[in-house]
Amino acid sequence: MPVILLIIFGAAAGFLATRIMDLRTDVPTTIAIGVAGALIGGFVLRSIAMIGGLAFGFVGAVVGSILLIWIWQKYKGRR
Repeated sequence: MPVILLIIFGAAAGFLATRIMDLRTDVPTTIAIGVAGALIGGFVLRSIAMIGGLAFGFVGAVVGSILLIWIWQKYKGRR
């Protein structure tokens, strides 16, 4: 992400976060809070998505295996 976008998103996120938390800060601090929050939030969400992705992949593997066994049993029963 280009630095200018990180600063713009950081400013917007920091502004919203400081207003939600009723914290009055100057502009540089607001931007710093937003940028740091974006970096932390991005890491946390990527970690959750990775763990979720692994779990969903495992569930998909089990469902696929069950389907394969079912098809194999149906084919085996026709002989």
